[in-house]
Amino acid sequence: MAKTRRSNPLKNPGSANKFGAGVILHSPDGSVKVLSNIRHTYITPPGEGFQPRDTALHHRQWCLSVIRQCLQKAAIEMKDLDCICFTKGPGMGAPLQSVALVARTLSLMFDKPLVGVNHCVGHIEMGREITGAQNPVVLYVSGGNTQVIAYSRQCYRIFGETLDIAVGNCLDRFARVINLSNDPAPGYNIEQLAKKGTRLVSLPYATKGMDVSLSGILSATEAYVLDKRYRSDGPQTVYAMLVEITERAMAHIGSKEVLVVGGVGSNERLQEMMGIMARERGGEVFATDERFCIDNGIMIAQAGLLSYRMGQTTPLEETSCTQRFRTDEVHVAWRS
Repeated sequence: MAKTRRSNPLKNPGSANKFGAGVILHSPDGSVKVLSNIRHTYITPPGEGFQPRDTALHHRQWCLSVIRQCLQKAAIEMKDLDCICFTKGPGMGAPLQSVALVARTLSLMFDKPLVGVNHCVGHIEMGREITGAQNPVVLYVSGGNTQVIAYSRQCYRIFGETLDIAVGNCLDRFARVINLSNDPAPGYNIEQLAKKGTRLVSLPYATKGMDVSLSGILSATEAYVLDKRYRSDGPQTVYAMLVEITERAMAHIGSKEVLVVGGVGSNERLQEMMGIMARERGGEVFATDERFCIDNGIMIAQAGLLSYRMGQTTPLEETSCTQRFRTDEVHVAWRS
């Protein structure tokens, strides 16, 4: 008889300003159920970003509370878990190290195996599970990453990416320039302001083959802030660039599906623009809401448990974190 499997990822958001924990249930019949998904976000004052040291301190202060809430909501105890999953990278060094320490400690205390997870792959696998997308082109857009990805031969291949800064970082920095609140998220607050705009300003549009460059558009929007005649709609131009390179990847592999993941992926305008493109190609766009788009613990649980079921675990001496852990470095053994 197959064993009912559960997984508890004691982080993921640990890669940046969110600490999360979640429990996911993989049943013998193949069904998947989210038992709990708790997170807490480190929010800084308007006009300020989050520093690695302060973010790591936030994670250390909130880890026990978030983990307790996670277990209570799932109505289980640590002994009921099959493994402990954690974010191995990519991300900010200090926060990653803080949450990895928590995972190691719990692993030793409760004699549970560890599974190190690539943050990007966690986003992809949770998106596939929630939306039901089979073999999509993936647009992964977040504060630290901007990539167009497709699966091939047990690897998530990167077709295109940013040449400088990530789209989320671009939006966050612009929000700081205009002194916009970081609560609940800079990108969300920019979107609400953009909905009130009536004039589209010409901005640098830099797609280079399958890649994009975002530093120029950030400099241009910052310059427009000083000119009171304009209300710059930077996101509109940025999203158009992302739609273009995603469409090229769809044409290359002949896919009719697009999956948008990552924190910026919860943006309604981006989803709308991507949907228009996909429908014109006879395809469909898949996306999730902020529960699963924004960094969360359950996505690490999902990817970690898929690895664990294939016999993959991370020895204690190999649980160090890396800030540069490429999506295409992961052996996706659970897909044929």
